[in-house]
This record gives sequence, structure tokens and C-alpha cells, in this order.
Amino acid sequence: MNQLQPGDAAPAFSALDQRGSTVNLSDFKGRRVFIFFYPKANTSG
Repeated sequence: MNQLQPGDAAPAFSALDQRGSTVNLSDFKGRRVFIFFYPKANTSG
């Protein structure tokens, strides 16, 4: 996968939310989305 540059459209993806439900980027079509994650959350690192 190529690295995204500022202004690039985000690729389609799915992820689990804090409740374990699957969320798709397409669920937010037409809305602004801010994604925040903790790379080392729930790990010993």
C-alpha cells in the first residue's frame, strides 16, 4: 500500500469500535471523520 499524502482520499476500510462492533468508513460518507487510535493500547509495550 502506498503512503497517503495530505489531501488524498482515504481507502475503504473496516475497524472495530470500542464496543467490538464493526464500523466501515463508508458508514460516514458525506461526513467528516476523525480517527484516533492508541497503537500500544492494551499491550505490555
